[in-house]
Amino acid sequence: MDQFDRLPPEFDAVKDNDETIYWTGQPKFVPFLAKGIPFLIIGLLWGAFDLFFLMNMMSIGGGQPFIWIFMLLHLFPFYGSILNMFRLALVHQNTFYAITSKRLMLRTGFFGIDFKAVDYDKIQNLEVNVGPLEKLFNVGTIRAFTGEYAHTKNGTRPLFNEFIAIDEPYEVFKKIKQDSLDIKTDWNYPNQLRPEENPGYNSKYIPRE
Repeated sequence: MDQFDRLPPEFDAVKDNDETIYWTGQPKFVPFLAKGIPFLIIGLLWGAFDLFFLMNMMSIGGGQPFIWIFMLLHLFPFYGSILNMFRLALVHQNTFYAITSKRLMLRTGFFGIDFKAVDYDKIQNLEVNVGPLEKLFNVGTIRAFTGEYAHTKNGTRPLFNEFIAIDEPYEVFKKIKQDSLDIKTDWNYPNQLRPEENPGYNSKYIPRE
């Protein structure tokens, strides 16, 4: 399950000196790209409707320039959905996930590279989901909830940090759960080998086999 040969060197740039990376993974391409399918379907239906409208306008002599300008603007969901698929393809090659001795790390990006860290003590809930398409490719998605919400005009919705379409999702899920429990316990109950004046987590965690 370890994939150190595929570890992007950028992870070394952001990890702490005393931090160890135990696992890395990258999403499978097709299930990852499938995230854009709902928007693509809406865009294609939108484009088909606009094409039907445009053909009717042309048949009655409605080819004025302002009609073409309006249609170009109105077709944004159509070509936007297609461009989004290209964006996801480019994002995929920059997307990697990691489990470390201190946190979960997510690396992604379109034009640049972005990193996000999720400390174990922030994780309130962890779940693993395997959709029909993911099951076909023997992958799944792990979602970590840290108490963050997005506020919209329709209310609030929880925000998740996700390891999308990764191999062996149940094994990775169990590893995160166990490491999280062990490290939280280690933080809250320092071992007796540490100096008495040491108030916190300052030792090297050794994961279970």
